[in-house]
Amino acid sequence: MPGRSALKGTILLAAGGTGGHLFPAEALAHELGARGWDVHLVTDTRAGRYSGTFPAVATHQVAASTFGSKNPLALSRALWTIWRGVKQSTALINKLKPKAVIGFGGYPTLPPLYAASRRGVPTLVHEQNAVMGRANKGLAGRVSGIAGGFLPENSGVHAGKTVVTGNPVRPAVITAAARPFNLPGLENPFRLLVFGGSQGAQFFSDAVPAAVALLPHGLRKRLSVVQQARAEDEERVRAEYDKLGMSMEVSPFFNDMAERIADAHLVISRSGASTVSEVAVIGRPAILVPYPHALDHDQAANAAALAGSGGAEVHQQATLTPQRIADLIAARMQDPQALARMAAAARSAGKPNAASLLADFAEAIASGQTAAQFKQGVRP
Repeated sequence: MPGRSALKGTILLAAGGTGGHLFPAEALAHELGARGWDVHLVTDTRAGRYSGTFPAVATHQVAASTFGSKNPLALSRALWTIWRGVKQSTALINKLKPKAVIGFGGYPTLPPLYAASRRGVPTLVHEQNAVMGRANKGLAGRVSGIAGGFLPENSGVHAGKTVVTGNPVRPAVITAAARPFNLPGLENPFRLLVFGGSQGAQFFSDAVPAAVALLPHGLRKRLSVVQQARAEDEERVRAEYDKLGMSMEVSPFFNDMAERIADAHLVISRSGASTVSEVAVIGRPAILVPYPHALDHDQAANAAALAGSGGAEVHQQATLTPQRIADLIAARMQDPQALARMAAAARSAGKPNAASLLADFAEAIASGQTAAQFKQGVRP
């Protein structure tokens, strides 16, 4: 979209610099661009890995900080940094004159959303998880509307302005979702995909190769593993599979994760909101292992939402010894019909039209409508 003249105006998207925040923002940017909006992105320095292909006219950075420390000096510095970010955001809003500012969570969303609400610019936050994150929770009382991925629409003090849209997924996910689940025969290769979020997960690096080593030879011979591992674990994980003579691919990051999910007969992963949404839309069986140290237990709530449809199993990390993981993999490899049922259930829970629904809500907010009017079916 760079260089495309504005047709409807400008919308500014604000997102923290992780994939979990940027991927749904990217999906909305594609949808809004197709509808004739110029989209700008404001984020932090961590977004470099993702924002190079982000469909925005321009990407802007503003000062931002988290309130992670209770130390008075650190807290003062954080407040000063955020205030600088608010001033920078105000200048950016004055320059771009957006019709709306939409946040996707993470502390870099605080300055632009706060600045926009102070100036009377319509604002919207999208919460990907079943439990609202701290940044969005802090903004919820100020914004014009709240869109939810898994967030319950009929609960909480902000229920009146909350609309469940689902989590937007990237165009690559929609393309991958067109591929039917390839039922694995009992003698055919079985493709296992293991990943732990944008930075991988040490637990999977430790536990999954050890579990694969415990599989009966006949099953292990059929297994093809694609595993995301942290850079510091990559060589070790690859060496362990090499010792087993495995068909495998190990990398800290896969740019084609949607294709990898579509290729898989079974996914083992964390249960961040984007992960759960993409697995559901593509429709693949999953063993979800919520990150156990999440402050709000949001991953457990996300996983429960998909498990409730029958599309996934949820296992707590503390219960997953290598032997237990080996038993779970072996059982799935020997019951392809159960995998097919899980794949169908996952797909039924997916919301492939989430980007369109969120864009409808964003356009309504940009036109000056209230969330209540949008929920009543009033359209700009």
